[in-house]
Amino acid sequence: MTINALSYLGVNSDNLPDWADYATKNLGLQLVDRGTGALSFRMDDQKQRLAVTGEPGDHLAFMGWEVDSEADLETYAARLEKAGIAVQRGVSNLADKRFVTSLIHFNDPQGNRIELVYKPMQDDREFVPGRPISGFKTGACGMGHAVLHTKNVDALVPFYRDILGFGVSDYSTVPISVYFFHVNERHHSFALIGTGRTGFHHFMVEYDHLDDVGQGYDLLRYKDGAIAYTLGRHTNDYMTSFYSHTPSGFFIETGWGGRIIDPDTWVAEETDVGPSFWGHERLHMTDEMRLRFREKRLETAALGKQAPPMIDCPWLYSQTRRPAKD
Repeated sequence: MTINALSYLGVNSDNLPDWADYATKNLGLQLVDRGTGALSFRMDDQKQRLAVTGEPGDHLAFMGWEVDSEADLETYAARLEKAGIAVQRGVSNLADKRFVTSLIHFNDPQGNRIELVYKPMQDDREFVPGRPISGFKTGACGMGHAVLHTKNVDALVPFYRDILGFGVSDYSTVPISVYFFHVNERHHSFALIGTGRTGFHHFMVEYDHLDDVGQGYDLLRYKDGAIAYTLGRHTNDYMTSFYSHTPSGFFIETGWGGRIIDPDTWVAEETDVGPSFWGHERLHMTDEMRLRFREKRLETAALGKQAPPMIDCPWLYSQTRRPAKD
């Protein structure tokens, strides 16, 4: 029994025109016409990766996590109910709306809605991106990653680690408390960040080509207030990325070159190098908070800490070993 990927995300927002424009022209998602008063987006051959519900609120509506088998849904339901978490079995019309075979849903201790799903539906039509890109890194690694604000990181870690079975990738308390979790070979598919708030911090999509990131950065950098974090590189998953403001106020990270791990042998550790080797100036923060992150980044630079050479990058190595297509 295991959760193996972030399958999809839903956002409550009635700002549909701006979401349609942002998701297609900047991210490169494909808008799918469902005719339902909501928005549905593809990023690969799965029928739906992102949904914007059309309901007011501008916050996370649901996270969909994929399981290995249909029997896993009942196993998880029993484990959750034993822990005092109320579980709802998804009716057929909800499964149809999410484009999955079956699902259950419940809330985490902070009130975030989680849906565990079996067998997301595939689309036989070619994925057509909203802007010219090489494509997204999805497949077995799922949609990307999702990150939640929390008032108390330590209070939520046992739920995701011990009940849902997420593996801890690493964690840190400097300059802010954060836990990263993996459910497959992607370094992390989920994280909790102790900002003293609740709600959605950001989600990440990963491109197949670095130039997709750079061109997306150029498309947004000259728009007033569009960039939340400047271009930079993370210390734990080696992702080169930037963050932008969505029409709902939370962020989306767009990146390339994320770290691939072996979840069977990975050992979690506490890190103290800060979140970025370089860049990622947090333009959205107060001057005081921005300075704290900047000082940590400059300390990392002064010590000469860097990611491994590309030849040691498991993701890149895996690409070079792929057999040539006929």
